[in-house]
Amino acid sequence: MTGRRRRRPLRTRLAVAAVAAAAVAPALVACGGGYTAGVLNVYAPADGAGEITTQAALCTKNSGGAYEAKVTVLPKDADGQRLQLARRLAGNDKSLDVMAMDVVWTAEFANAGWLVPVPDAHAAGVEQTNLAGPVETAMWKRPDDEAARLYALPIWTNTQLLWFRPDVLTEYLGRKAKAAATWDQMIADATAVYEKNKQGPTQILVQGGQYEGLMVWFNSVLQSAGGNILDPDDPSKQTLNDTPEHRAATLKALQILKAVATYPGADPSITNSNEGTARDGMEKGQALYEINWPFVFKSARDNGSAGAIDFLQALTPYADQLADTENPPTAKELVPINRILRKSFDFAPYPGVSDALPAKSTLGGLNIAVASTSQQQDLAADLAACLTSRDAQRVYALEGALPPTVTALYEEPDFQVAYPMGDDIRRQLESEHVAPRPATPQYQAVSTLVTATLSPVGAWDPETMVDTLAEQVQKAIDGEGIIP
Repeated sequence: MTGRRRRRPLRTRLAVAAVAAAAVAPALVACGGGYTAGVLNVYAPADGAGEITTQAALCTKNSGGAYEAKVTVLPKDADGQRLQLARRLAGNDKSLDVMAMDVVWTAEFANAGWLVPVPDAHAAGVEQTNLAGPVETAMWKRPDDEAARLYALPIWTNTQLLWFRPDVLTEYLGRKAKAAATWDQMIADATAVYEKNKQGPTQILVQGGQYEGLMVWFNSVLQSAGGNILDPDDPSKQTLNDTPEHRAATLKALQILKAVATYPGADPSITNSNEGTARDGMEKGQALYEINWPFVFKSARDNGSAGAIDFLQALTPYADQLADTENPPTAKELVPINRILRKSFDFAPYPGVSDALPAKSTLGGLNIAVASTSQQQDLAADLAACLTSRDAQRVYALEGALPPTVTALYEEPDFQVAYPMGDDIRRQLESEHVAPRPATPQYQAVSTLVTATLSPVGAWDPETMVDTLAEQVQKAIDGEGIIP
């Protein structure tokens, strides 16, 4: 990007039509189908399919006729995506070449023999050029591997931030608008606002529904307290109550979850909350704090400029500029708009449990892998490398608001201008602040049992819940019990 206004590239404008065409196709065709030589089928989640479709078209063009990449859109929810991919892979669907995978599927898919290891030519330098946290999610050691190796390539990453209302902090608490650094401080701030105005923005919005969002929340708070769900060196062992120190960390995490759900002025719908309800609640003026992914920044900017957010009416003069898809604002043109936005809706690092321990946030994002069912694995590996390149990740970040994994992009001036939260994101993607989800082929069972056991969030005694949760996690590891 430069300081000049520019037309969006034709390939970007065509992506919308391409995604729409793919979305009307049958979501799941018969497994075990054939393939067409030179045609590489890419399966991508609905969120992000537009960006992947755009880059796939460019990769096709730059391949010089070696292949044609076609994108099929998977469901929006991660469980639906996993189910469709697993059915195709288990059915030996030869038309499946490349897939975008949630970062928690690597161990399961690799152990099942569904992934082709990344060729040495494409793996070389990945660890040196990409952030450590995202790279770790793409690595696994199968029983027949001498050491952990790449089974996928990072395409983009994600980390949750703390979003807050600086104007409310100043109005109600009479202090310089600064976000809380710990969960206890957040609760104290929200309670203070409630005591002064029970109808004010008193809520702390999180993901408390019985789904993966609750697992992300618990995992982040637990690791920020110094604990872990599983032993990082032995994923066959739960570490929620195996030592006094681990038990104390689990207890503290559970106490925080309960407190967020039950303090005066808390979100009354927390047991059904997700990323979307958190965004909506914040934009409706119900919340002082919100835990969510970076997509909420653009949402607030767009909806605020459209006049749909009462506390962001100052953005309405920019409505036409932000809605112009043919000539969208450049990075430099967004600077004054973002400055106005951040007066009433700002961001801060993920909150910690105490000042003595580093705050840790659960990693999100996607990896790109080659399916073992593909009959064109060399071409598929080339396409995977193209989809995850530095140039591709730049486009994903600037046009799709999807945080890159390539470290050098965080130093580029245009990225820094367009991504005011970039420094916080990069900091949270460093090893000290990353909270990896348990790396185990049984992850789905672990996550399902954790969220089922913790639901409804806060309606339990933290002391008792420590042992109950530990028992359920061990059952998931051992393959015992019925998965709810």
